[in-house]
Amino acid sequence: MMNWIAIIAMLSLPMFAGFSTEDLRLNYPEAIHQKEICSQIINELEEKELSAVHQAYLGGYQTIWANHVFNPIQKLKTFNKGKKNIDEAVRKDPKNIDIRFVRLSVQLNCPKFLGYDEHIKEDKQFIKDHLHKISSVKLKEMCQDLITKGN
Repeated sequence: MMNWIAIIAMLSLPMFAGFSTEDLRLNYPEAIHQKEICSQIINELEEKELSAVHQAYLGGYQTIWANHVFNPIQKLKTFNKGKKNIDEAVRKDPKNIDIRFVRLSVQLNCPKFLGYDEHIKEDKQFIKDHLHKISSVKLKEMCQDLITKGN
């Protein structure tokens, strides 16, 4: 059963000319359970010239998409494509909290055998140090949940 945020997000997706950062934040946790949301956002972002933040979220959504794919080879290919986008976004703007949030969320939630966990401590510390600067209520909430994960 879908919650009301997922329903509103799905109904409003076709109306967007593009996704704002806040749209991407709001839909990010929903994409884990809502294949349609994840797919629509990836398709939209892949067709655009992206800022570093949008590229990081594209990478995050791509790594989530790997959960919706059944073929193990496709899962790995999709995950690696997302990881590449996230890492490129970090290189472009390493001091951006959204980008660090996306990377940390993927590293904390992906299977350990993928070996994508080398920046967990660094990203947690960065987010802790900059939490007071976050103006988005949603991002602050997601960051607080993430930095307490595994403690």
